[in-house]
Amino acid sequence: MDEPAGGGEPQRTTPQEPALRASGLHVSRGGKAILRGVDLEARAGEVLGVLGPSGAGKSTLFRALVGEAPPDRGVILMDGRDVTRWPLWRRARAGGGYVPQGPSVLWELTVRQNLDAYRKIAGMPAIDALEAATRIGLEHRLDVRAGELSSGERRRLELARAVTRMPRVLVCDEPFAGVDPTGAQRLGALLSDVAAHGAAVILADHHVAEALRVCSRAALLLDGDIAAIAPAGEFAAHPLVRGRYLGTWEA
Repeated sequence: MDEPAGGGEPQRTTPQEPALRASGLHVSRGGKAILRGVDLEARAGEVLGVLGPSGAGKSTLFRALVGEAPPDRGVILMDGRDVTRWPLWRRARAGGGYVPQGPSVLWELTVRQNLDAYRKIAGMPAIDALEAATRIGLEHRLDVRAGELSSGERRRLELARAVTRMPRVLVCDEPFAGVDPTGAQRLGALLSDVAAHGAAVILADHHVAEALRVCSRAALLLDGDIAAIAPAGEFAAHPLVRGRYLGTWEA
C-alpha cells in the first residue's frame, strides 16, 4: 500500500497492531555486522527507550527504522505496512518523524521559519509555530535565528519541529544531549504528550535517568541485538542490564 496523498490522514493501527515493528534486522557496514537480527515493537501511546553502551548499534538501528540505512535483511512495518525499502522522505509523509543525533536546524532561519517550513511540507495535519514553540519553551525566541540559539535550545527546536507534523511514529536519537535540566523536563513532557496523543515514541539517550523517567518500557541493545526488555521502572534492576550496562547505577 502506498502512503496517503498529501494532506491525507495516515492509516491508523488497530489496538493489537504495533505502530512500528522491526523483525530480524541485519545491517553491516564495511564487512562488519552492526545489527544482528533485531526484533523490536513500539506501540501507539508509549515511549520506548532503546538503551545501551556506545557502539551497541543504537544510531544504526534508528537510521534503519527511519529509512536512512536500509537493512541487509529483515522487515520494518509501520502501521502494518511494509516500509522496509521506503526512503526517509516517504516514511515521513506516511507519519514518521525523526530527530537525528547530529544538528539538523536550518541555521539562517528563525525559530518561527524553521517551524513553519516543516509545517508547509508536512503533507498531513500540523500544529502552528507558536503552539509548537510554546510547548517546548521557545515562544520568546520565535524571531531569533537558529544559529544564535544555545545547543540546548537548538535541540528543543529540533524536537518541536518534528512534532509540528503530528507524527504517528517519532524516533529520537539523543534528545536530551546538551539540554539543561529545565529543558530536559520540557522535552520529557513533550515526548509524553506526543505519545498520549497516539504516537509511538522511540528514543535512545546516554542520560539514563532522564530517559527512564519518560519511557514506558526500555530495551537493552548489546552487540547489535536486543538483549533485554522491561517496563521502565524495572529496567535498571534487570540482571543483564546491571551486569552488562549500568553496573551499580541507581536512579
